[in-house]
Amino acid sequence: MSGYHLGMHVRQARATDSEAMRRIYNHEVTNSTATFDLVPRTIEEQARWLADHQGTHPAIVAIDDDGTVLGFGSLAVFRDRPSYSITVENSVYVDKDQRGRGIGRMLLTELVELATGLGYHSVVARISGDNEASIALHRECGFAMVGIEREVGRKFGRWLDVAIMQRMLGSRASG
Repeated sequence: MSGYHLGMHVRQARATDSEAMRRIYNHEVTNSTATFDLVPRTIEEQARWLADHQGTHPAIVAIDDDGTVLGFGSLAVFRDRPSYSITVENSVYVDKDQRGRGIGRMLLTELVELATGLGYHSVVARISGDNEASIALHRECGFAMVGIEREVGRKFGRWLDVAIMQRMLGSRASG
């Protein structure tokens, strides 16, 4: 993993990070449209999620010098059909008290580097249309807006759009 920055660095997520990751994620479930999940994750669900994010679809954490998890990100299967295997979807979540420190950028930059190193051709982000900070972050990290899905989700009594952003990485395989 790359990057030591402002007393922070990024590393592969470990089982011992599960509770901190769950706390960060569940805050977004109950307080924002950053995820369309409606029910907070249990510790067992978080452990299964983390087990699924190894190898070619890794999860990473940003930690401070004391080992406190400040945020996390992951690469995930974009779609389950074989022809989509050269594309991944990214997710980035930063602790609500740690925003504005460059943690999201550090995580997203590392995810792009990991995806490139793993031979993926592109990375897709599906972002709630009202999440201007995430859209700006992805744009700053080389993602382009490629579409908007109108009113495809509903949370907190509101219809939600999804912005689709993509970054091309290179070619994994021909044909």
